[in-house]
Amino acid sequence: MIKRTLFNADHEAFRDSFRKFIEKEIAPHHEAWEEQGFVDRAVWSKAGENGFLCMTLPEAWGGCDADKLYSVVQMEEIGRTGFTGIGFGLHSEIVAPYILHYGTEAQKQKYLPRLASGEMVGAIAMSEPAAGSDLQGVKSTAIKQADGSYLLNGSKTFITNGWHADLVIVVAKTDPSAGAKGTSLLLVERGMPGFEKGKRLKKLGMKAQDTSELFFDNVRVPADNLLGGAAHENRGFICLMEQLPWERLQIAIGAVAAAQAAIDWTVDYTKERTVFGQPVAAFQNTRYKLAELQTEVQVARVFVDKCCELVAVDQLDTATASMAKYWCSDLQCKVMDECVQLFGGYGYMWEYPITRAYADARVQRIYGGTNEIMKEVISRAMGLGGR
Repeated sequence: MIKRTLFNADHEAFRDSFRKFIEKEIAPHHEAWEEQGFVDRAVWSKAGENGFLCMTLPEAWGGCDADKLYSVVQMEEIGRTGFTGIGFGLHSEIVAPYILHYGTEAQKQKYLPRLASGEMVGAIAMSEPAAGSDLQGVKSTAIKQADGSYLLNGSKTFITNGWHADLVIVVAKTDPSAGAKGTSLLLVERGMPGFEKGKRLKKLGMKAQDTSELFFDNVRVPADNLLGGAAHENRGFICLMEQLPWERLQIAIGAVAAAQAAIDWTVDYTKERTVFGQPVAAFQNTRYKLAELQTEVQVARVFVDKCCELVAVDQLDTATASMAKYWCSDLQCKVMDECVQLFGGYGYMWEYPITRAYADARVQRIYGGTNEIMKEVISRAMGLGGR
């Protein structure tokens, strides 16, 4: 195996610390969380107390001023364990950065420390019943009123952390006639009149992760809750495009970590399980199949590590992030399928982590932009124009 050079000793010490947190605060409860369809709110507070939320925020806003590699370590450990109910990544590395990069000083002061402590849980509402990967197709509207507030109407679906969320960044059209150029981002808080949460959605996988519908019926959003203030009205689509590369790389990071975990579980299982009087691992087909999978995951990991280096110097472009997202999530699903096959009938039993990882993996090729959309992004970067 190629020795990884991405992390230093401090990163690895953090990995050990977060791994212990998982073993103590997440592992004993995750099965119950899968049954109930959401994680207990207490785990958010405990994560905040231990400094595991919004770590990359400046200390002035409640963070640790850590580099993004600490977040990468955290994503890898969650992916390695298969505990996909934990929505820390979206909260810390998508919601909080939007406020940090685009929010007014008042918005940063109001929300970031509470996100870092776990007092507030954050979500971002992009997808709609008729608009998923195509964010230009968003139908929710936020029409400016005479007093400067916005009247928000519409619905969102497939929203991670939606049921727990205290703060939701809502993508809506403030100028519906302008298409994507009329998009803005609004900060909507739990309890605002007209803001309702629908049922928690039952999913194929990621069963412990609360995923909800959100409804907005004449929600009056104060002018102060337009992300970035008046200067950012109708600039929401630009903000989304700037942040999507990091979001898509996060999917790739989790994909590689989960794929490696699947291989490790399968290696252990095939050494112990016997067929025709010998371990499954003794068969050439098993050894060669696992060798092929390990090679492909190693290649993916080197690419993802390079992308992480680019993120650290703010040089990860949209096309490269799209390559990482599509390739690694496709590979994740391939690895899961092959490993389930090597587990045989036990690979279909829910108590085995490989089974849950197989179910969890499928959505990786869909959210963050479907892999077909990723290929469209890549082809356009190559100068191959589409309609």
